[in-house]
Amino acid sequence: MTEPAKILVIFGTRPEAIKLFPVVRALEADPRFTPVVCVSAQHRQMLDQVLEIAGIAPDHDLDLMRPDQTLDGLTAALLTELGRVMDQVQPARVIVQGDTATAMAGALAAYYRKLPVDHIEAGLRSGNIYHPWPEEVNRKIIGTIASLHFAPTEVSQAALLAENVDPARVHVTGNTVIDALHWVTARIAADPALAGGLAALEARFAGKRIIGVTSHRRENFGDGMDNIAAAIRQIAARPDVAVIFPVHLNPNVRGVMNAALGGLDNVALIEPLDYPHFARLLSLAEIMLTDSGGVQEEAPALGKPVLVMRETTERSEGVTAGTARLVGTDVTRIVTEIFNLLDDKAAYEAMARAHNPFGDGQSARRIVELIGDEVGQ
Repeated sequence: MTEPAKILVIFGTRPEAIKLFPVVRALEADPRFTPVVCVSAQHRQMLDQVLEIAGIAPDHDLDLMRPDQTLDGLTAALLTELGRVMDQVQPARVIVQGDTATAMAGALAAYYRKLPVDHIEAGLRSGNIYHPWPEEVNRKIIGTIASLHFAPTEVSQAALLAENVDPARVHVTGNTVIDALHWVTARIAADPALAGGLAALEARFAGKRIIGVTSHRRENFGDGMDNIAAAIRQIAARPDVAVIFPVHLNPNVRGVMNAALGGLDNVALIEPLDYPHFARLLSLAEIMLTDSGGVQEEAPALGKPVLVMRETTERSEGVTAGTARLVGTDVTRIVTEIFNLLDDKAAYEAMARAHNPFGDGQSARRIVELIGDEVGQ
């Protein structure tokens, strides 16, 4: 009997963990594979929350998070430590997801060892190497190295083909974030206590129209973050509105938001949510206001319009489908777009009912089957 192929799955941030735990579970369920999980802990606390709910214990935990870490310092540490793990594990293949420093360094370390790299959520492109920064370059580097490209949509597939990637190496699978959301939503339905920590806020804001907010993009640090805070102040001044904002741990976000929004009756600045509670926030919110990539995919799966506080998005499918709209970080623009959705029922319904282009919840299964075809098992 052929030995199961060892697949090294590398991730370090909360979004990567959310999008990869369905793949790890699918690999675990398939006798052809032995998944080996390595986490960099690029986001320590937020990563651990996802690992706990998903029931995944990493085989290797590099714990590389340091205060005020520079990108070059982080990248150097990642490259060295991930290479060490690869030399120890001797995997048949390496899986990375998305566009983080962990994913890029993992792909590069694998390339140095001539190990094939499978890239999940491949082909996202904004066309601007500084927006999002540094993610646009990270994913282009991975795209140059990858053996298999698992594109979430046909738009992502087309971006890869335009870069002369071999069409036989590109597969449209949907996005695994939808698999994860379906899984956790079912868990919450079976056990509401998993997301019971928001009960006090639900009671406090009963009868209010809830706007969910997330913001953490590096390119918005400084003036952009100040503008976002100013826009939220104006939105929260409406008596019918409440804002729930899980504030990112980065001091470039937290300091600005606490100074501008702390103490406002209609604004709850809360600690980052674990995955079940974040899924609950998506359910509670009437609108999501975000600069995150993942929220652009997740919220439409629950019929929630997304206003994206960026000038470009690598997830243009949502904009085209009508589930998302780019609003940048201009105060007037953000406030106007939020009020339009709150006050114009037809405009709201047009976004809420638009088809979610990002997947059907079966992406992990497709990815594992494709990897099986590649290794001939």
